[in-house]
Amino acid sequence: MTFSRAPRSITLAAGTLAAALALTACTSGTKGVSGGGGDTNFVAGNGGILTVPKSERKAVGTMAGKTLQGAPLDVADLKGKVVVLNVWGSWCGPCRTEAPHLNKVSEDLKARGVEFVGLNTRDISPQPAVKFEQDNGITYPSLHDPAGEIILNGFPKGTLPPQAIPSTVVLDREGKIAARVLKAVSEEQLRSMIDPVLAEK
Repeated sequence: MTFSRAPRSITLAAGTLAAALALTACTSGTKGVSGGGGDTNFVAGNGGILTVPKSERKAVGTMAGKTLQGAPLDVADLKGKVVVLNVWGSWCGPCRTEAPHLNKVSEDLKARGVEFVGLNTRDISPQPAVKFEQDNGITYPSLHDPAGEIILNGFPKGTLPPQAIPSTVVLDREGKIAARVLKAVSEEQLRSMIDPVLAEK
């Protein structure tokens, strides 16, 4: 009998996350920015970018599933690399605006050990999201997360969760959250988030 409770609670939690993301969808500022609860120890940076001192960082939870193309992908397999997670939806105008910047930086830094992973949410069917990728020349993979379950599991209490669409989170080589921004980003902003983490030893 306990088997029916877990899926229901996960579904309810995912629904709560989806509702929260819906309220802040396609924001252009950082009003109401906060962590996932508890002491996040983040430091405000320029342009709404929040950073976490290396000694205070927390690891993401399980972030695994299938890409928009149906291939398995587990963010944990990317440990040892700097990982950039971008939450987006095909219906989101600011997501379209930032897409060329994300793709350019992804291609520029791949050889230096930086991996980009999209977290596509609220696209029930993958087809519009795949078309979005094709239209914008996106070359890195995106996990298909229509109900926000991967996002919910990936950002436990006390971390810096993505609370808007779009949001971008940078993980250090240990899979810990180093920086976050809750708006569409420019190439310059992206590099300002990634470069300090990439320079860490």
